[in-house]
Amino acid sequence: MSLGQLKKIIEEKQPLDFGSIFSRSIDLFKKVWLQGFITLLLTVVTVLPFYFMIYIPMIAAGITDPEMLRNDDPPLIVILSMSILLPIVMIGMTTFAIALNAAFLKICRQKDVDGAGNDDYFYFFREGRLGKILVLSLIMLGLSILGVFTCGIGIFYLVVPLSLFPAFVAFNENLTAMETVKASFKLGNKNWLVIFGLVVVMGIVAELGILLCCVGVLFTAMLSKIPVYFIYKDGLGFVAEMKEY
Repeated sequence: MSLGQLKKIIEEKQPLDFGSIFSRSIDLFKKVWLQGFITLLLTVVTVLPFYFMIYIPMIAAGITDPEMLRNDDPPLIVILSMSILLPIVMIGMTTFAIALNAAFLKICRQKDVDGAGNDDYFYFFREGRLGKILVLSLIMLGLSILGVFTCGIGIFYLVVPLSLFPAFVAFNENLTAMETVKASFKLGNKNWLVIFGLVVVMGIVAELGILLCCVGVLFTAMLSKIPVYFIYKDGLGFVAEMKEY
């Protein structure tokens, strides 16, 4: 389905209902909490190498010049090297996180419909799908930088459309990276306040798992991602539900 058709459907859909999405997200979480926990663990495992990559210049400098580690300020070359690596690390971490998040949303769709199907966490790591997500991560980084230049106000606004990227990646594979961005902004702008409220409130609820000896948050963290599935479902719908268009 083309971007123009998607925009038309979004315009014709009824505004989102905060209470309905919130309650259904809780109900679906009861079915996918284990898959959410596994997705979180896989995300941590896949992004850790990128995190350690930032410290490669410091480790290399420490091996060649052990005295450097005793100084409070690292050499300028180390700082510059770490600064160059930082955007690469952020793009890599974002790419893997979006891919796993999109796979989790596909699993949510399976459990919501009939519960059948395999839990394919690495679906977007195969057949060249990661390339589009990489481009999407570059766009996300660029938008975030622009948001920072607006004294943070832009970031406040971008929280909504950026949170929808994984849903359009999961359920509209035919869209290009730029079309995914445009569709996310279209859906996000129409229902900005409701989506922002869901993101904030469900994020707070998800963090309540920290009350269970802190370990509980590992099981509840992905609860904050589930509303995006219902936002997409109610705000746009799926291919089988769009035939009339």
